[in-house]
Amino acid sequence: MMHDRIYPETPGRRYVDTSVAAADAIQHKLGRLQRIALRAIENAGVRGLTTDELAAVLDMDRYSIQPRTSELRLLGLIGDSKQRRPNRSRKMAIVWVAAKHLPEAPGHV
Repeated sequence: MMHDRIYPETPGRRYVDTSVAAADAIQHKLGRLQRIALRAIENAGVRGLTTDELAAVLDMDRYSIQPRTSELRLLGLIGDSKQRRPNRSRKMAIVWVAAKHLPEAPGHV
């Protein structure tokens, strides 16, 4: 039952009617979006991707893909590489890498 699942297994919501509606609208896509985001980050190897880079690689809106990075991080599938690169607003952004590329990962490459 959907009510038994919590973020990051379900879309985040702020319990505002528009947020609840938006989260419910993407529920059926959540697994797919997480998978394609993870695949792109894995394909980037140790170089990783910022959220803006990930959105560009996937040809998706940044605001659709950013929650997926939060979910994948909470699931332990990606992490902060400790690298930073400028995003579109020229602010420094986290570079996400697959968990196996994290410095603390066993067998880190």
